[in-house]
Amino acid sequence: MTGVASNVNADEIARFEKLAARWWDPQGESRPLHDLNPVRAAFVVERVVLHGARVADVGCGGGLLSEALARAGAAVVGIDLGAALIDVARLHLHESGLQVDYRVCGSAELAAAEPEGFDAVCCMELIEHVPDPAALVADLAALLKPGARLFMSTLNRTPASFAAAILGAEYLLRLLPRGTHHYAQFLRPSELAALLRRAGLELEEVRGIAYNPLTRKARLTANTAVNYLVCARKPA
Repeated sequence: MTGVASNVNADEIARFEKLAARWWDPQGESRPLHDLNPVRAAFVVERVVLHGARVADVGCGGGLLSEALARAGAAVVGIDLGAALIDVARLHLHESGLQVDYRVCGSAELAAAEPEGFDAVCCMELIEHVPDPAALVADLAALLKPGARLFMSTLNRTPASFAAAILGAEYLLRLLPRGTHHYAQFLRPSELAALLRRAGLELEEVRGIAYNPLTRKARLTANTAVNYLVCARKPA
């Protein structure tokens, strides 16, 4: 993977590949992703006309968001460096009947191959898993056409996020395997905003996500203390 190795954590890829077989099981280890996916997908759908749009889903995993965007009418390219995850994503297309162009590929590789090739780019819950967040944001910005929008989600670096995402989700409720998250890699909204500006993007919106793992209900909120979404735009 020429051009991407410097921003890859092999342990992180291996950890998520272990979840591949049950990625589409809403009761499995990916249960929180299933619960949060409708909120994330709606956030994108309400801010971009997806019918006929070309969209990149960077760090697509097994394809939950990719399929939701394809169902909304987008031509989706889903990329991930976990080959096992891409295999599962491709296999699930036989069940859903949707079309998604899945590739075992990194963000830098796609940006080099298709600069300014997308009407929207999504990157959900990936930036906290890469060694160089600034390089990732630069890649995402390079993928956007002028006037196109970037959508990202990640975890805030607060005591509340430590309690919810690590202590609660990994240790108490065991919704995620232990070691899934590393608190030091969480980004505050101000820090992510600075990376977006450095990449030449304009931050348009920041919204928090409220999630109750017991009721499995998720919704947008003004509180960004735990999980949050951002929308940024590349100037035309």
